[in-house]
Amino acid sequence: MTTPKQKTATTMKIKRNHPDEIVIGLVSISDRASTGVYEDKGIPALQDWLGRALTSPWQAVTRLIQDDAPTISATLIELVDTIGCDLVLTTGGTGPSRRDVTPEATLAVGTKDMPGFGEQMRQISLNFVPTAILSRQVAVIRETSDNPGSAGSNTAPHAALIINLPGQPKSIKETLEGLRNADGSVNVPGIFAAVPYCVDLIGGPYVETNAEVVAAFRPKNAQRTPRA
Repeated sequence: MTTPKQKTATTMKIKRNHPDEIVIGLVSISDRASTGVYEDKGIPALQDWLGRALTSPWQAVTRLIQDDAPTISATLIELVDTIGCDLVLTTGGTGPSRRDVTPEATLAVGTKDMPGFGEQMRQISLNFVPTAILSRQVAVIRETSDNPGSAGSNTAPHAALIINLPGQPKSIKETLEGLRNADGSVNVPGIFAAVPYCVDLIGGPYVETNAEVVAAFRPKNAQRTPRA
């Protein structure tokens, strides 16, 4: 299990402690939790799961926000463009009700749609409830371009994978980790198995996982020895 560096209030670009340290934005989207009506469970569930799943260095930047599209989009842009997250995981706001606008806000800031993640999440959840088809989770890549700085310097292009996850801790674990048979073999792959290679392809750090939780898949020609 890895122990991440925690960042909650920063609005500046994150300093990495290792070339392969991944910076992960964790966003819980809930009107009631963001106003203190009840305790947020999404971010703690994500932190716990990542702590068990990742064996390479990581640090998290967390946000607990209200369920409205402008706030969600602005938060995602901040986490990717300003702070420099390589991966952003959101939880909440993906159902069919009027206030569920996370997918729309996510698609609005993406430069590439990644529909396979949402398709697989619903496939996993259909093993438990028929109402899984009501979930509208999406995933996108957000890419930034060269940005001239105030002193004439350039900020290098950057990209991040943004994934909407369910709101319930049990469902978060199932969709990330997948389903196993009684003998421990994988029955339905979880979506996180594809995340490290996706991060590779968009220029991010080399992420390693604990195969007992979820085994990262890479083609043989994409596998390498981690940097010391």
